[in-house]
Amino acid sequence: MRNLYHSQMSTTAKPDQAATPHAAKRSAALFSVVAALAVTLLKLLTGLLTGSLGMLSEAAHSGIDLIASAITFFSVQVSDRPADEDHNYGHGKIESLSAAIETVLMLASCIWILTEALHRILFREHLSLNFSLWPFAVLILSITVDYTRSRKLSAIAREHNSEALAADAVHFRTDIWASLAVLLGLAATYSGQRWHIPQLELADPIAAIIVSAIILYVTWGLARRTIDTLTDAVPAETRAQNSGLIHDLSTIDGVLSVERVRTRRSGPSYFADLTLGMPRNLTFQRSEQITLAATAAVQRHLPGADVVVHSIPTASIAESIHDRIRAVAARSNLAIHDVSVQEYNHALHVEQHLEVNETMPLSAAHALVTQLESDIRRDIPEVSTILTHIESEPATIERPVSLDRDRQLEVRLRRAAQAFPQILDIHDVLVTRIHDRIQVNCHCTLPDDLPMSEVHTAITALENAFKLDAPEVSRLLIHPEPATDNRR
Repeated sequence: MRNLYHSQMSTTAKPDQAATPHAAKRSAALFSVVAALAVTLLKLLTGLLTGSLGMLSEAAHSGIDLIASAITFFSVQVSDRPADEDHNYGHGKIESLSAAIETVLMLASCIWILTEALHRILFREHLSLNFSLWPFAVLILSITVDYTRSRKLSAIAREHNSEALAADAVHFRTDIWASLAVLLGLAATYSGQRWHIPQLELADPIAAIIVSAIILYVTWGLARRTIDTLTDAVPAETRAQNSGLIHDLSTIDGVLSVERVRTRRSGPSYFADLTLGMPRNLTFQRSEQITLAATAAVQRHLPGADVVVHSIPTASIAESIHDRIRAVAARSNLAIHDVSVQEYNHALHVEQHLEVNETMPLSAAHALVTQLESDIRRDIPEVSTILTHIESEPATIERPVSLDRDRQLEVRLRRAAQAFPQILDIHDVLVTRIHDRIQVNCHCTLPDDLPMSEVHTAITALENAFKLDAPEVSRLLIHPEPATDNRR
């Protein structure tokens, strides 16, 4: 319930916050599609008019980029959808799937270009080109467009951590080099035809081979990243910072060990699973604080990561014998109190009180105690003997029969407290009667700086003195309070 208000506030703010990144990514992807379509048509038309394989290979390359841009546009539309019942981790893998399809298409274009180039070189076919200034103009225009959209796509991809847009940006940067290679090939081929230099006749198919090599190089890098994402490989950015992340987690107060760190990426989102060793005597509230600190540490390395923390109860070197005994009981969901440990004859001897339900039969309670004592001896071998007092706890809510007739008990309790100078005040006295049992509860004020050992001594002495004066009382429960917390 404590997070409900914050959740409602963040839900109200999310649509506007999410719309801006989505609109920016969609706009960049749409611009890329339009630019790729225009450049592809110009290159194809010029290649057909001049007969240049380099130009046709560039048109094929741009055609692949057009298809890739269209797939990217579609994936950006889908990948930003929030998680739903069918896709608990969101739709980010759509971007990786689009990159995989793009890889296959680019590999197919490489095979076609290489086959055609080798055929022209080996059989000396289609080496003569029709001279025109159009190929140079188209290529220079293509370089300008590729430079503009690659910069825009890179900026948007970095800002919003989009894998699909980043892949497009890389392609268009390599297109610049591919266009330059074709430009030089055309210039060399035209020069060979004009000045009758036979050696330059192969410049155009060689330029096509260079373009194919560039496509293959980009395809290999893209394929490797795509396969890593689809197979949930550790993200490269996490791999580089892994030691720093583990160090940050291990320095959190309360983390005894970092057992496992698993990270993966889905589109622009990161997911992290942590297994941390924590002291086994931690409260739930403290465990939650450590979990929040671990989540913040991961998100410093992977912004916005979805983090799941699994804790392993671990015995710390700072545990006392009392802590270890309570930990064994807590593991079996048993409530013990008044644990005392004594050492004589080089062995430890334990006394403890175990609370059981008042309706539990003696045989079941004894079996419970036997198992608990066996577990304590197994986990703490230095313990020689254990004496367990079995106490029954009421299963019903106790109700006072009459407070008026118990006023005298309160007076006798206050009179007994006057014998102890450490006890400053007795208040909130409550007397309850259940059947033939009388129980007295009270709050006791003591000095702030009184050590706990003396607090326990004073309270125990008051209990003994009161029970001597009022033997009909079966139980006296005292809650100690510091004077500053009870100003009267």
